[in-house]
Amino acid sequence: MDLALLRTFVTVHRAGSFTRAAALLGLSQPAVTSQIRTLERQLGRPLFLRQARGVTPTSIGDELAHKAAPHLDALVEIAESGIAEESSVRTLHLAGPPEFTAERALPALTALTGEDGQGFTLRASFGTAEETLEGLAAGHHDLAISAARPRGRLLTATALCDEEHVLVAAPSWQQKLGAGAIRRHGALALEGLPVVEVHESLPLVARYWAAVFDTRPATAGTVVVPDLRAVLACAAAGAGFAVLPRYLCQGALERGDVVALLEPPVPPLRTYFLVVRTGTLAMPHIARAHEWLLGAATDWC
Repeated sequence: MDLALLRTFVTVHRAGSFTRAAALLGLSQPAVTSQIRTLERQLGRPLFLRQARGVTPTSIGDELAHKAAPHLDALVEIAESGIAEESSVRTLHLAGPPEFTAERALPALTALTGEDGQGFTLRASFGTAEETLEGLAAGHHDLAISAARPRGRLLTATALCDEEHVLVAAPSWQQKLGAGAIRRHGALALEGLPVVEVHESLPLVARYWAAVFDTRPATAGTVVVPDLRAVLACAAAGAGFAVLPRYLCQGALERGDVVALLEPPVPPLRTYFLVVRTGTLAMPHIARAHEWLLGAATDWC
């Protein structure tokens, strides 16, 4: 079986689209389509179901991808390691949400970038869970941190840590609400108050409301900014209340810049996963980073 056909097949499987696969491979879409049809003729079975948006693998396609992808990744690893003539230092490409990656993962991994003969250089990129997992599947990243568990067998996810969410605001807002107002009246005590969030859909607030108050927030974002660190800064400045990860706002809580408006008996949690392409933990630099992050995460919870 032609390895070039397999490489194209695995790229289509990961990308979920002939068009995206063609862009990743530097080929035309007709060339990708032709290669997939050739492979399907050789196997005598369809590998993909064509849909209006992209393609969906058949059961045979999923099975072939599960068997072939790790070996193709290993061949790429061999080829890339042969290019480095003077140095054995590899580059680890990490992707994840900006705040968690910057505050947690990157400081932990910098310990592995030293000149001890076993280190690696590090490149990081930020994105949403969808962007991060798509990039990992397409081979742009080696390791991804995601709050969404990927489906399928081409990506392998390991629980990394749980992130506790806290309802916070500047101390002045707690004084305006009055002691115990939220405990007595629940979400009603917060209706109409300004909200600081990362998106118009209020993802963190909505998740907190569902877990703690068993309802949906009856409010809209007053300040919407796509970075939790900016959300914290705005909340501390008195712009409104916010829901934030405890690791991110713990320092501000200790300094009194913000206060926790409520401490529910069971706080809302969000799980982060450490994700790799199946089979790539055979690569030493990825395996070392994976193991190191799992060890570091024991102190994050």
